Amino acid sequence: MKSIYDIQQFLKSFGTIIYIGDRVATLELMEEELKDLYKAQLIETKEFQTAILILRHEIQMLKDKKEKS
Repeated sequence: MKSIYDIQQFLKSFGTIIYIGDRVATLELMEEELKDLYKAQLIETKEFQTAILILRHEIQMLKDKKEKS
């Protein structure tokens, strides 16, 4: 996984499609879904860590951008 799109496609393979309308809220919900999949041992540790890192980076960028506006 290298992008948010990759994470969306990964979640889609589990039947999960997340869209709220607020980008940050959508990303945070995706993070929660990944945590649930990891706790249920449905995804590997490496996949989980990579996806969480990408999501948290994107969330932080969006929050920083919002603060500057």
